[in-house]
Amino acid sequence: MNAATKPQSLELFFIDGKPDGMLTAEVFNWTGHVLMTPRTQLSAALKRAEARYTGVYLLLGEDDNGPLVYIGEGEDIGDRIKSHDTRKDWWTIAVLITSAANNLNKAHVKYLESRLVEEARRIGKIALDNGNTPPRPSLSEAARANMENFLEYILMVLPALRIDSFLANTRPRSPVRLSPLDNSAEIAPPTFMLNTPKHGIEATAVLENGEFVVQAGSNVSYQWKGKGTEETGYARLFAELVKTGVLIEHGSGRTFTDNYAFKSPSAAAAVANGRPANGTIEWKLTSGKTYKDWEQEKLAQEVSPDE
Repeated sequence: MNAATKPQSLELFFIDGKPDGMLTAEVFNWTGHVLMTPRTQLSAALKRAEARYTGVYLLLGEDDNGPLVYIGEGEDIGDRIKSHDTRKDWWTIAVLITSAANNLNKAHVKYLESRLVEEARRIGKIALDNGNTPPRPSLSEAARANMENFLEYILMVLPALRIDSFLANTRPRSPVRLSPLDNSAEIAPPTFMLNTPKHGIEATAVLENGEFVVQAGSNVSYQWKGKGTEETGYARLFAELVKTGVLIEHGSGRTFTDNYAFKSPSAAAAVANGRPANGTIEWKLTSGKTYKDWEQEKLAQEVSPDE
C-alpha cells in the first residue's frame, strides 16, 4: 500500500489565519514539508527558515495561453527564486517543498525535479515553462526508492492544496473482483448509461471506489454546444480532455480513449452532452432507474433504524 492509497493525516497551518494566505502542509510520519505562498507574500515567505533549505519548488500561474507552471530545484530554494525566477512575471503562487530536517541533498532534489517534470508532461493538464525535461541524476537503488516514496507524498499533498496539475483522472480497466462467498462470482460495480441516439451519444460509466468513471469507448459530443456557458468549469474540462487526448475524433463525435474519473455524474453528463446537464437524472441503469433514484434507494438501505 503506497502513500496515495492508505489513510493519511494532513495538517494545514494557515500562518496568518487566512485561507488564501501563506500556509504549511505536513503529513504525519512524512519527513517532507510544504510551504505555499501567494506572490504578494513572497518576501515574508523567504524569511522563513525552510526557504533556505535544499528542495524543489513550483511557480504556478497563467499566461495568455492558459495555466502554466515552472518546476525548479536548489540548495537554497529561497535564493534560487530571488536570483532567477522573480524575473518571471506570470506566476502568482509559489510552493516550496523541503525536508523538515533539511536532509535532502542536491542529487535528491534534482531527481525530484526531473520526476515532477516527467509527471506534469505525462498528465498534460498544464503547460510547463521549463525547457527540456532535466535528466535524472545517478542515485543508489535505495536512494531512488526513498525519493519515489517522497514523490508519492508530494503528489498526494498537492491536490489537497487545490493543485491538481499532477493528478491523473484516467483509470486502468478494472480487474475482476470475486465474491468472498463464491469465488466464481464476479462483483460488478453499478453501470450507468447515457444515450442520445439523435446526436450519436452513447456512453457508459461505473461508480467504483467513490468515483464516477466514464468508460473508454464511450461516444460523446464533438464540441461544447452550451451557448453562454463557454467559460464555465465544465466547458474548460471538455476542452482539457480534447487537448490531452482523452477525447478524440470518432465519426461525427468524439470518443473516450481511456477510462476517466469525474467528480460527479453531472460533470460526466456535461462533457458527454457538450452542455450543462443534470447527471443525476440523465445517467440511468439498464432498468431505466436514474442515478438519483438509485442513490436514494442506496442511502435508505444504509441508514440504520433508531433503536
